[in-house]
Amino acid sequence: MKRNRLVATSVASTITLALALTACSSGGGGGNDNDGTGGEAEAGDITLWLAGPDTPDELRDYLVETFEAENPGSTLTIEQKEWPDLVTALTTALPDAENTPDVTEIGNTQASTFSTVGAFRDLTPLYEELGGDDLLPSFVEAGKVGDQNFALPYYFGSRYMFYRPDIWTAAGLEVPQNLAEFSESVKSLRTDTQSGFAMGGQDWRNGISWVFANGGELAVEEGGEWVSTLSDPSTITGLEQWQDVYAGASNVPATAQDVAYWEFLNDGEGGTPPEAATIMAPGWARWSIGELTTNDAGEEVRDGMADASKYDIFGLPGVDGGLAPVFAGGSNIAISEQSQHPELAENLLRIIFSEEYQTMLGENGLGPANSQYVDSLGDDKFAETMIATAADSKLTPPAPGWAAVEGALVYEELFQKIAEGGDVTALAAEYDEKITPMLNNG
Repeated sequence: MKRNRLVATSVASTITLALALTACSSGGGGGNDNDGTGGEAEAGDITLWLAGPDTPDELRDYLVETFEAENPGSTLTIEQKEWPDLVTALTTALPDAENTPDVTEIGNTQASTFSTVGAFRDLTPLYEELGGDDLLPSFVEAGKVGDQNFALPYYFGSRYMFYRPDIWTAAGLEVPQNLAEFSESVKSLRTDTQSGFAMGGQDWRNGISWVFANGGELAVEEGGEWVSTLSDPSTITGLEQWQDVYAGASNVPATAQDVAYWEFLNDGEGGTPPEAATIMAPGWARWSIGELTTNDAGEEVRDGMADASKYDIFGLPGVDGGLAPVFAGGSNIAISEQSQHPELAENLLRIIFSEEYQTMLGENGLGPANSQYVDSLGDDKFAETMIATAADSKLTPPAPGWAAVEGALVYEELFQKIAEGGDVTALAAEYDEKITPMLNNG
């Protein structure tokens, strides 16, 4: 079962990464002889790093079997790295030709930092072959440096609301049509033992949706330098709205940062009420919501929200209706600049971006990188909501130092202080000063 991602590393390790990779790369990242022509590759053994359990075993088996069938004499080994350890592991391995993964998954928010410092092979000659303009644009942008592509989209996800219609209906509430209505509804549902809307105080990945909904940004590029924009009036408005809904609707501690919200909607033992009436989570959370059943192997599993009368979904509404932009979940994928078998690594990418594999991603609830295959997600309410919310989603800024910001848990710290009732305007000014140098690898 999938879990939330919390990438924890240090600013020092990110700076070390930059120095190490800049020293071993050939200027600007991607000075390789990739001509994108494919063809026969010398046999060898390559390694693919996948992050967390998001890619199901069925897809992993397909990659190994297909790669080895199409590349006689070669082997593919897949290693799983957990999300909290991924950046640290890549920091150590990518500069080392003897130990680097040939291909690696990487979080979309981390792709810009690793691309900027020259960690990845230039994929520009392969871009059209692997999907070109049909690839998810925001994820493509996250892996670009200038006009060169270094990390391409792997899969996307989106966040939306999961809720208990029985609790909402009993309170006389319907699905909200705008952000203010959502806030008032979930605040009215809160009790001493149940959150109207469960959100941890440090949960900025969900919280920044209120910033985006009000037209705010976390950072912008000005004159070639990145600048934190927390003090922008639109951003302030969004942060204050988030502070209000957290204070009025959530019982989750201000110190909470990695919460399995999906468990909150399920009734407790003996049918006791759930911990929350509403949560915000990635689409795959559906598989952890629902009554416990026993599968053919005798294992207890959730029914995947089969009981639509008890569990349902809706997209976070915008300020004036429609959908609010939410933070886009998902990953990019790249070839290590230090790979000793880059041609084989490219052949693996050809499989990953093939129609069959992209379709398999969708059938397993992961948004395909190539928009031509989003129909594979299905046509139920989950697919429709995922596609609609993803279309309006946003990424964090593609600044060179964004991984340093995430690694230092700066936003967790900021959002906790806001959740604790701090002055948003003063905190925004304080953290703008802290974040701006980090965005530029300062």
